[in-house]
Amino acid sequence: MPFSLLPKLIFHKLTDLTPEFLRQRGIDLLMLDFDNTMLPYTSRIPSQELLSWLDRMRQSGVRLCVVSNSKKDKAARFCREHEIVCITHSKKPTGRGIRQCLEHFHAEPRQTALVGDQIFTDVLGANCAGSTSILVKPIHLHNIWLKLRHGAEQPFIYLARKRRIT
Repeated sequence: MPFSLLPKLIFHKLTDLTPEFLRQRGIDLLMLDFDNTMLPYTSRIPSQELLSWLDRMRQSGVRLCVVSNSKKDKAARFCREHEIVCITHSKKPTGRGIRQCLEHFHAEPRQTALVGDQIFTDVLGANCAGSTSILVKPIHLHNIWLKLRHGAEQPFIYLARKRRIT
């Protein structure tokens, strides 16, 4: 698939996505980045808004899978507690974890979307896999490295908005 750093869709936060929006686009499997997309790096406690959103997605029949580059147990533990399929050490943007998810759910890329907070991992990985890339604003930029990375992503976000990809 094409190499692109431009997200196909941009949302303010994960919980702004609705099952209806995804269904209108033929998406029934949503891959989720974990850190700074679902929970801040610095917290293990999900918001009530996130928990309600997860329930709504499940009730609607949208399948969920966390696809995280993290090597820590935080994402896996959260997923066990909330009965979500979880792939860690996914090596985004290479596509390894995305391919594992597609195989697990027997899904075609066109039926899927990957939502995350990073252009260089989440968006690029989704685009290269042929999945719909959805960028959300990072929950919390708590250190200089995250702030610098986010600054480097701004030209791509600007271009995506300018091209009316959002």
